[in-house]
Amino acid sequence: MVFDPDQDPEEKRAVRQNYRSLTRKIEEQQANPNDYTAEELLRQVRQADKLFDKVKGPQEATLDSHLLLMASNMGAQKARAMKSGSGAFDVDDFVSKLITFMGGRKPLEESLPQDSDDGEDGDGEASLDWDRIGRKALAKSRRVPVMGFMLGPLSIEQKKRAQVKRAKLEKNKDEEQKPQELKEEDIQRSENETTKNVTVLTRILEQMEETKINIFKFVINPKDFAQSVENIFYLSFLIRDGKVAFETEDGEPVIYMCEPPSDEDYQGGLKKQQMVLEFDMATWSVSLAYLARKDNILINV
Repeated sequence: MVFDPDQDPEEKRAVRQNYRSLTRKIEEQQANPNDYTAEELLRQVRQADKLFDKVKGPQEATLDSHLLLMASNMGAQKARAMKSGSGAFDVDDFVSKLITFMGGRKPLEESLPQDSDDGEDGDGEASLDWDRIGRKALAKSRRVPVMGFMLGPLSIEQKKRAQVKRAKLEKNKDEEQKPQELKEEDIQRSENETTKNVTVLTRILEQMEETKINIFKFVINPKDFAQSVENIFYLSFLIRDGKVAFETEDGEPVIYMCEPPSDEDYQGGLKKQQMVLEFDMATWSVSLAYLARKDNILINV
């Protein structure tokens, strides 16, 4: 199929009409499949093949694919209902021939006496020879007969699942503790503690003789790592507010008091900077060793 957007509209209309006509015929055949033969279905498919030579657009191609899908389903339905040979398998005829083969009923020409004109005296009924059909079936099978057996005893006692009662966990009310309740005055007290300690650090820095001091010399408590961390925490507020400057001088970190920047300084281009100070047990130990080699005074809040 070659797409042609400039195909004659009349030709496209005729192709669509023919496809719809074939589709309606196949729909009628699906409703009554026994009234139509496979040759009629094949003839309709050949007509669709001729129409496909005129298909040059997507809409006509869709109609063609829909028609072929219906035709294939119809063909599968006809194939399932198809009879091979002279007819389908007849159960009654098979049973009748099986009884005759086992001697239960003789053929008509053998059951009638030669001097009798009717079959009233001999009806051909006799016992069935099952061994004969068994030997016939064994000739077609090489499977060795095996002995069957029943697996397990005939009477089985169903085991009852023992129900285990879990001991209820009893809590000792004397050991129960209520969580600590924080009140507004507790929060205010904590804020007041922080403000108080920051004020103490400010007063200590103002009273120091040295203009600049090593930051570790100022904050480290040689006997308490946690206290050293708290000192750094309180000092960070002074550095944030611009009351204390932090810089490196000859490779040594130092701090000193300074005037906080004004609004004119920020308008002139001054920008705030942030820094993360890593302080752990290893840094605390190294700082102690460094300060031990110098004459220093450790100041702690």
